[in-house]
Formats: sequence, structure tokens, C-alpha cells
Amino acid sequence: MPRILLTRPEGQERELAQLLEAHGHDVVHAPLIGIEPLGDDPVDVGGYDWVVVTSVNGARELRRRARGRMPRVAAIGAATAAAIGGADLVPDVSTQEGLLAELPRPAGRVLFAGAEGARRLLADALGADVVTLYRTLELVTSELPPADLVVLASPSAARAYARSGGALPAATIGPETSAAAREAGIVVAAEAETHDLAGLASAVLRALEGP
Repeated sequence: MPRILLTRPEGQERELAQLLEAHGHDVVHAPLIGIEPLGDDPVDVGGYDWVVVTSVNGARELRRRARGRMPRVAAIGAATAAAIGGADLVPDVSTQEGLLAELPRPAGRVLFAGAEGARRLLADALGADVVTLYRTLELVTSELPPADLVVLASPSAARAYARSGGALPAATIGPETSAAAREAGIVVAAEAETHDLAGLASAVLRALEGP
């Protein structure tokens, strides 16, 4: 039975683990990413035409701290939309480029809520106000559990895995993560065709099937 190593933050691995276990895989978890909220101050969303969220963690933090009437919400994927309580726009392609392509223009006044160091493609293209709600911590461990394949769901996870001495082939969630993995010397066995948990689970199955 293949063993799959998950590297998502503590408490955020369960849904993917269940998908993989349903396919008969053994799953182990070594969290290589930590999420650190940056404060508790209220975030005033009143007066905006759109709020844009590009991660589950950003959506959760904004939902926790938002004050005022929530405007229309654009979320990068279904999981992010669910984390903020629903969205008016979820693009067919779950990337910043995909969201930007589908957002109606002119977008008006936009609030971009994300992580410290997040890509600014969307924010810059829309002239959005940016609120930084959390930072991603790369965790390094000297005791990675044995496995046959590692799952990497962010560039940060790829870097942390390499810094921890990991050398397994990887299934990745998208091109940015694949690029970070390759730069760190990790072989990418498969990349998700859709940038969500279902796509990631499918990538794992393709990686295990081999060429």
C-alpha cells in the first residue's frame, strides 16, 4: 500500500487525507507550514465594491475580523469561498490570473486580503487596497516519516520540505509550487490540473501510476 506524506498545516490535512484514504492509500502527516495571524484589529470592509481572497487562511481571518457590510466576494477556489461564507465569483481556473480574467471591469474599489509576502498580481492589476492578515511560517523537521510520495500544496511547503532533507517525488497543487519544488531539487511527479483538493488527490493518483 503506497504511503503518502502530507505537509499541510496542523488541522488542515484531514479532508485531503480522507480523499486519499478512500482510494486505499496510507497517509502520514508532517506539518511543514504554520499559520500566524497578524493581529486582531477589525477590518472595515464597508465602502468596497469587491473583496478578493486567494487562500483559505486569508478567508478565515477576514471573516473573523471583518466589520461592516460585506461587499461582493471573489474567491480563488471553492474551499476559499466556503471559508469566507460564500462568494459571488469563483473562477474556473483557481489562480490569480484566472480570477483576474473573470472579475467584471471596472471592478471599482477592491480590498485584497492575503498573507504577508503574497503575490501582488491581482492587487496591482486592480489598484486594490491590501490588508495583510497572516504570515506563513516554514517549519523544518529532522524527522520526516517514511513515505513513497510527498504532497506539496504551496511553494512554502516545497521549500520547507527540501530544507528538512526531503527527497521524495512530489505531487503539487499548481505551477508555482512545482517551480519552487524543482528549484529546491525535488522531482515533480505530477501537478494538479485543477488547483484544489480534488485536483491534488487526482495528481497523487497519477504520480503513483507513473509514466
